[in-house]
Amino acid sequence: MTFSWRGRIGGRGGAGKIKASKGMINQDIELTIPIHFKCPISLDLMKDPVTLSTGITYDRESIEKWIEAGHVTCPVTNQVLRNFDQIPNHSIRKMIQDWCVENKSWGVERIPTPRIPITPYEVSEIRSGIEDATQCGDARKFQELLGKIKNLAKESERNKRCIVANGIGSALADSFESFARFLIEKHADLLKEVLSVLTWTFPRGDQLGVSKLKSSVSLRCMAWFLKSEDDLSSRQNAICVLRDVVSADQGCVDGLMEIEGIEETLFHIVKVPICPRATKASLVVIHHMISSTQIKSGKTTLKFVQMGLINLILEILVDGDKSVCEKALGVMDDVCLCWKEGRESAFKTLNNPITREKDFARVRYGDRICHFESLEAMFG
Repeated sequence: MTFSWRGRIGGRGGAGKIKASKGMINQDIELTIPIHFKCPISLDLMKDPVTLSTGITYDRESIEKWIEAGHVTCPVTNQVLRNFDQIPNHSIRKMIQDWCVENKSWGVERIPTPRIPITPYEVSEIRSGIEDATQCGDARKFQELLGKIKNLAKESERNKRCIVANGIGSALADSFESFARFLIEKHADLLKEVLSVLTWTFPRGDQLGVSKLKSSVSLRCMAWFLKSEDDLSSRQNAICVLRDVVSADQGCVDGLMEIEGIEETLFHIVKVPICPRATKASLVVIHHMISSTQIKSGKTTLKFVQMGLINLILEILVDGDKSVCEKALGVMDDVCLCWKEGRESAFKTLNNPITREKDFARVRYGDRICHFESLEAMFG
């Protein structure tokens, strides 16, 4: 006989009970969670119990959210915390695991033994190792440390936050530029891994880190990955990092427009989607290129229009999800408001009686379509 969960672990309204059903017999039972196994904050079964200086035990995730919200007191005693140390309560955790095993026949899964979270000091040590390996050009050592970062991030969101908060992104930005200076094909696998980690460690607010990623060397390396037709994952990571770079510093757009074929590459990502995330990222980059004050952006806009950007946007409006459509409409705004050729192309498409997409787009985004048509009276 098998047993399965019927309800989740009881929250505040569940009186600390687990509701399970007995296979085909359809017989419900309720397992009461012992009070000392429940987190005082979430009232759920604790997965990683830790004890504060006040002697009260909480689930690590719940108490971390409490502290991160700015609280300086113990939720139960209301005492001011002498420190924010969270000591693993191995005794309670072992008791909880034993209780799960005892009730395994009713579908209760044993909670895994949690790993010890990484500390800022450990992250700093890894960062120093990355910097040394980069300076020496030691690709093997660098890749070993990069793999360690990825494994630690997989263990918990807490580890991920700690890694980001302690400057790994800036170190990786410097490494990306350094290794990209050599033959890209030689370090392609390494650079690919760096891009995948930079998608969640991007050094926002760090001008030095951003400056490394907006250099001509880094931009050309990202463009190289964007053109890798056989590696969708690398293309997705490259466009997401490129989006973050141009959003952090629009001054890099001029350097981006120096790269041969970049317009065709970005257009292709939108036309032949990898995933909604990549499509949105590409539209954001196109937006910054079109709305740039650089003289070259006029030629760039004309290229996009001649490739069929307006028709492509209308196709997106037919069946694209809301967030993608909003980005697409923003690009159309840029085209219509900034450049005469763009307005003429947009008005010609919108006024084409045989454009079926126009009818669908008008139903979904009638107010915005009317806005574009009103521009014809202003500029036409």
